[in-house]
Amino acid sequence: MAAILRALQQELNNLPSQERRIAEVIMQSPSDIPGWTISHLAEQSGTSAATVTRFCKSFHFKGFPDFKMKLAAELSHASDETAYQDIVAGNSLSKIVEAIEANHLASISDTTRLLDLGRLEQTVQLLCQARRVDLYGVATSSIVTQDFYQKLVRIGKSCTAFSDSHMQITSASSLAEGDVAMAVSYSGETPETIDALHCAKQAGASTISLTSYGSNKLATVSDIPLFTSSLEEGMRRGDMASRIALLHVVDILFTGMVSADFDRFIPRLEQSYHNVQSYRVQHNGGA
Repeated sequence: MAAILRALQQELNNLPSQERRIAEVIMQSPSDIPGWTISHLAEQSGTSAATVTRFCKSFHFKGFPDFKMKLAAELSHASDETAYQDIVAGNSLSKIVEAIEANHLASISDTTRLLDLGRLEQTVQLLCQARRVDLYGVATSSIVTQDFYQKLVRIGKSCTAFSDSHMQITSASSLAEGDVAMAVSYSGETPETIDALHCAKQAGASTISLTSYGSNKLATVSDIPLFTSSLEEGMRRGDMASRIALLHVVDILFTGMVSADFDRFIPRLEQSYHNVQSYRVQHNGGA
């Protein structure tokens, strides 16, 4: 199922009654929606154009045209998609290798189709210009923030990754205008991470969230919400494919930063590489 339709299904019971009717109409005939006007969808759902627009924005689209375009892109690839494969008893290693490869490739592909280039561009600019960057994430998400932290340090960015909830709040309280706080939570509902990003926003920092696609609290708190693919419910080891999706976005952001400010960041990247290599030769004989 397309990530957009999956998100609608998951949020259906939480939507206001009018928006729920819109979601139900879309889910009944998803392939027809790209050809509809906003007035036609409003008529079919017994709502108004304003309600359709509000519905689209509640799922972080710019409006109905943006929603139609992204839904059409997902549906066009639907026939090529392979369903995520869960862990089952007694699988041979060869089947496990194939399943993990398929899950990771699907996660990256689904995420790529959900990316908003405008938001990515804004994020890259903010990170390039930031005086200081705070990264917040707990549990599996902290692995992702640590990865981004190591990348940003290599290009000379003043940056720290926090996984402890108390330190997240402490650091967020000291941020100011010109600083950036980025929070990672696949569910988008991790209380500690939400509190930290909210605190950073109150302190005057620009805020970025990275979550799975759908309506969630962390995305609502942030100035710029970024999304990855959402996995089918019930996966026993969804954290593997979700981690790959989150790291995929982090790699895009880092590469975008270096490319956007090449003359500033490349010398730093090369210098850090040479220093590490020299250290290895000196202390480990090149090992």
